[in-house]
Amino acid sequence: MWATSQEENNAEKKVGAAIKNFALLVVLGAAYQAMAQDATTPYLNMAPIEKYLMNRTAEIALARSAAPKSISGDADVLVLGRHGFETAVKGKNGFVCIVARSWTSAPDPDFWNPKERVPMCLNAAAARSYLLRYIKTTLIQAGRTKAQVDETIATAIDKKELPAMV
Repeated sequence: MWATSQEENNAEKKVGAAIKNFALLVVLGAAYQAMAQDATTPYLNMAPIEKYLMNRTAEIALARSAAPKSISGDADVLVLGRHGFETAVKGKNGFVCIVARSWTSAPDPDFWNPKERVPMCLNAAAARSYLLRYIKTTLIQAGRTKAQVDETIATAIDKKELPAMV
């Protein structure tokens, strides 16, 4: 009699453990599916500007992380403000460090993703050419569309207001 009771008790424990494991799998599966859905959901509109802004000190540190200290320590550092990029630190070696935002990339599902931040450090030649085009992308903040920003950049190139890419 005791053996049967012990066997029943073990069987009940196994069934209970199986149910708990199954429930855990269901919960984890649902969480994974929700994360996957969030990751593939395109950002269709610009978020409020506050979502793209960072703590100034944190942004300077992130921008400088794009290059070795021997370069970034003496570089200009630009940070994003409410009306575009502004110089936070004046350097002396011609390099410029900055944190790119999502709208500077080609249109894709993350075009308006306020969480996308990529540090980069440009050498002096790129700072005199590429950076000027890059900074024009902040026209997005003023409510311009990607097409309008592209047109503004193309017009500036045609008028020789922007230098040739180096």
